[in-house]
Amino acid sequence: MEGKDQLEKARERVIEAIAQNMHLYGVTPSIGRLYGMMFFHDQPLTLDEMKEELGMSKTSMSTSVRTLLDLKMVDKVWKKGSRKDLYAVEGDWYQNFIDLFSIKWRNAISMNKHAIEKSLRELSELKNDENMDDELMALITNDMDKLKSTLEYYDWLNRLVDMFESEEIFNFVPKNK
Repeated sequence: MEGKDQLEKARERVIEAIAQNMHLYGVTPSIGRLYGMMFFHDQPLTLDEMKEELGMSKTSMSTSVRTLLDLKMVDKVWKKGSRKDLYAVEGDWYQNFIDLFSIKWRNAISMNKHAIEKSLRELSELKNDENMDDELMALITNDMDKLKSTLEYYDWLNRLVDMFESEEIFNFVPKNK
């Protein structure tokens, strides 16, 4: 029994570390615990099995699994003879990171570029006002230069995300030393 206790202690240490670092993925520690628990299961689990193991409500468990599905950290799997939905951890941590990085950064890039482009259009229209004083014109021009520079950054970031999604990044930073 001592060996089993040590195994559980070692697993729990990893699960807790995952749970505490899930904020990097924008999710709660309880979702991290779910992911960590699922990581150590070799077979897909139902919501009921997860609920029983973690002591969470079925609603909370369902929401947590949906979050992990959206982040592509777990997959819904099919098993012959089972009528319940089954879920398993996506075991490729490199792919997990790529998916998460891509999802989060594509959303941020899109939101920020949209705001910048809208502001640039508005500032451009404002700049055409013939009654504009020189001080305000200088501020508008300075802001527009900053925003255009920022768009260049987001174009670079898009290319970086492309490198992750195409796995070209591994040509520069190999998976193994």
